[in-house]
Amino acid sequence: MKEKKGVRLEHISKIYKDPKTGKDFYAVQDTTLDIEAGTFVTLLGPSGCGKTTTLRMIAGFESPDEGEIYLGGEAINHLTPNKRDTAMVFQSYALLPHYNVFDNVAYGLKIRKISKEEIRERVMNILKLVEMDGMESRMTNQLSGGQQQRVALARALVLEPGVLLFDEPLSNLDAKLRVSMRTEIRKIQQKVGITAIYVTHDQSEAMSISDKIIIMSKGKVEQIGTPREIYYHPNSRFVADFIGEANFLDARVLSVDGDKARIQVAGKDLQVNNFGGARAGDTAALVIRPEAAVLADKGHLEATVMLSTFMGAYQYYQVQVDGMEIQITDYNPVNRRIYEVGEKAFLDFDSRGVYIL
Repeated sequence: MKEKKGVRLEHISKIYKDPKTGKDFYAVQDTTLDIEAGTFVTLLGPSGCGKTTTLRMIAGFESPDEGEIYLGGEAINHLTPNKRDTAMVFQSYALLPHYNVFDNVAYGLKIRKISKEEIRERVMNILKLVEMDGMESRMTNQLSGGQQQRVALARALVLEPGVLLFDEPLSNLDAKLRVSMRTEIRKIQQKVGITAIYVTHDQSEAMSISDKIIIMSKGKVEQIGTPREIYYHPNSRFVADFIGEANFLDARVLSVDGDKARIQVAGKDLQVNNFGGARAGDTAALVIRPEAAVLADKGHLEATVMLSTFMGAYQYYQVQVDGMEIQITDYNPVNRRIYEVGEKAFLDFDSRGVYIL
């Protein structure tokens, strides 16, 4: 593979016209990103957040209305997609139906006038890498969805791009196959060492494969960080709610001491982490992850059980605390007391595992 390259976006914006109102709107607004060479970075967010538009601008399928994109230090706004040192793996695979596996993978090399000997060597090496060797003569309609995705990945990798782009490549696969394929994509990326930029709306997918996650909302970047940083230290209610499950309880900030705060929630005083920069006197949200809380005979907050469901690996509860609903996933409940609907209990948690925003 060639030298891996980083990607830098400097104050990128993309403006579209709303067909209903005729008014301009920002699909992506004033976005600055610095993606390190050799890393796997995921653009994550709900539909319409700007993640796919951002990817398409990097690929050259869309042109930014403001700002500049750099690939390995080179400004590339003026370059057409085929002149950029990138390759895209599409959601639809975009395989050529009348070509066999070998010819699909070799297609881009033939356009580049590579010799037949080098084409064969590179194609066979890539097919082995994606575990499709021995299937080079098969037609694409004879392949499973997972196999077609491997061919699409091989076709992109064989070009030896500086940056590999993924546009929701697993959304057409069933749930079980998505899990196995995302693991394979991550393993191949690490083995090759290529820079990868991946678009998805699936938070589990992003958490499992990324070195860093870029969370977007309404055309803007909300937060950038490792999966652990974003999950345990979200900088906004949107991020906390979008990554994983989160419960929010209304709280009043009594005092602040550095990154700790004393709060009052449901009539109880608690000391918790302060990730949102709250100040004394503020009204804030106490964030509790479902797996961070348990029901017990003694604890922090009084609760009433509204739903109690055995899920095998965990007992799932919905409880009410001072009129607010809380979800709890109590893992490995085999030796725990199971609370039934209507019972009174206490919501218990380690104060280090909850925080305010």
